[in-house]
Amino acid sequence: MVYELADTSKAALLFGGWQETLITSCLQKVMGRVYVTDLERPRSAFAFVGCFGFFAGEPDRELVRYRPAGFMILTPQNDEWAKLIQEVYPSAKKVTRYAIKKAARFDREKLKSLADSLPEGYELRKIDTDIYDSCLKDPLTCDFVSCFESKESFLKLGRGMVVLKDGKIVSGASSYTRYNEGIEIEVDTVPLERRKGLATASCAALILSCIEEGLYPSWDAQNLTSVHMAEKLGYEFSHEYTVYEVSSNENTD
Repeated sequence: MVYELADTSKAALLFGGWQETLITSCLQKVMGRVYVTDLERPRSAFAFVGCFGFFAGEPDRELVRYRPAGFMILTPQNDEWAKLIQEVYPSAKKVTRYAIKKAARFDREKLKSLADSLPEGYELRKIDTDIYDSCLKDPLTCDFVSCFESKESFLKLGRGMVVLKDGKIVSGASSYTRYNEGIEIEVDTVPLERRKGLATASCAALILSCIEEGLYPSWDAQNLTSVHMAEKLGYEFSHEYTVYEVSSNENTD
């Protein structure tokens, strides 16, 4: 049987050395959950937040079969976990993601210049109570705030900047998740407004805001375009890694 682990410190060593802030969010109990099949002495663990899951310890088929959400992006700790994911979800899509180093040294003047580079007719706004409500109206912008359990939770723990055009959100960067020391950045732009520097400006503004608060703005890239944007903002590429995308209607073995 799969259980939610209340004392997440019991699973911390299983994830030891894994520099992934989404795991940290779960272990710190800021958001997300840690699941195990042994509450007292877990030898395997599954950290899950948003739609992202991370498997650590001894490969456990029961944990892999457990589905806390519909669509999931599953990350194996090693090849044994990867093999098990493929066995349990034979139609899962194997995808390459790009890890970014967690110790960026930002050039504040450059970031300010990027944040101030919006074309005429566009406006940067912090995600406040009204902008939060606007984010929920569109599937593309919903992810800016949807991982948080409520508006109150986001306004307390979350951070975000959006770009408005004629009063409508066309781009933005926000905290997909939060951990004690920082945030994990989520960024997107509506298709017709891309390649105008809007995402770069909103990311730069969000990073500056985090720096002022003493929070680290962590970045993980879905594709090479995201890697290049990260490097423009002051981050450094670390390495590629493999994840498995499981659709909401995926059947298990």
